[in-house]
Amino acid sequence: MLGQWSWVLHRVTGLGVVFFLVLHVIDTSWAVFYPAEYVRAIAEYQSPLFTIGEFALVAAVVYHALNGFRIIIFDYKPEWWQYQSTAALAVLGGAVLILIPVFIGMFGHVQDFYFGDESPTVLPLLDVIGGQLRFFAGMAIALVAALLLSALYSVINGRPKADRRLKGSGVETFWWSFMRISGLLIIPLVFGHLAMMHVLQGVFDITLAGSAAVGAVGTGVNVTGTSVEFVADRWNTLVAGVAVWRLYDAGMLALVVLHGFNGLRYVLTDYAPNPTIRRAMVYWTIIGALILIVVGGAALLVGVNDQAIALAAQAMENLHQ
Repeated sequence: MLGQWSWVLHRVTGLGVVFFLVLHVIDTSWAVFYPAEYVRAIAEYQSPLFTIGEFALVAAVVYHALNGFRIIIFDYKPEWWQYQSTAALAVLGGAVLILIPVFIGMFGHVQDFYFGDESPTVLPLLDVIGGQLRFFAGMAIALVAALLLSALYSVINGRPKADRRLKGSGVETFWWSFMRISGLLIIPLVFGHLAMMHVLQGVFDITLAGSAAVGAVGTGVNVTGTSVEFVADRWNTLVAGVAVWRLYDAGMLALVVLHGFNGLRYVLTDYAPNPTIRRAMVYWTIIGALILIVVGGAALLVGVNDQAIALAAQAMENLHQ
């Protein structure tokens, strides 16, 4: 029973992380291509709704990572399977032990923002919810495209005689191995990102004028107090002539997107009722992964320039008018 609940919780937390991944990659690209939209997105993140969601997200990431590590161990040491219930409890306990100091650090930023000397100005709840509708619309369009492509494939190739899933094939063997290897590589990258962007600095510090971006070296402080300049300071940091945070974010982007969307493929195809729908789910995850990698990769390559920072500063002035 405990193992079954661990399986359910692993999938639920994974789905939550993938959903936020879509939002995060797309809106971070706006710092480069649509600075005013990125200013708006960060303002939405600085709302009570997303503040609660941030705590839920961090909890989901921590649990999913630890439980994924447990799965990897038992996959390579099946003789230890008799201890899986104990290991599942250890994962829960480990997650709680990690989250206690993490939540304390995060709550410090929340307290400073909401209960500091000045009353915070936040976007209305309906505006925050409305801002997410475009993401749902984009997902829906991608889903429709995937269904049409799958239906077209069925028309061209005829009705399949049997369910031609790739389980046991070389392709699925590769993805099985990739999920384990990428899962191990992701843990230090994502935990490092959480530590920097949610504990050492919170989402409220992104728009704090006069503060330095965490990890930024030689780029000074955030003069305009805009989220766009914050991103620029991190991405423009050079160590021995290497843009270390761009490389860091690029590695995390590739691994997390491929790992997350392949995990989403597993979940969706497990519940797809027929081959046409199942194929559409595969197409949907491929479309989503390609969009995020292309958009996120393009933003990392182009980078943030002075014009984008100026546009962001103007957008900040007009944000709450």
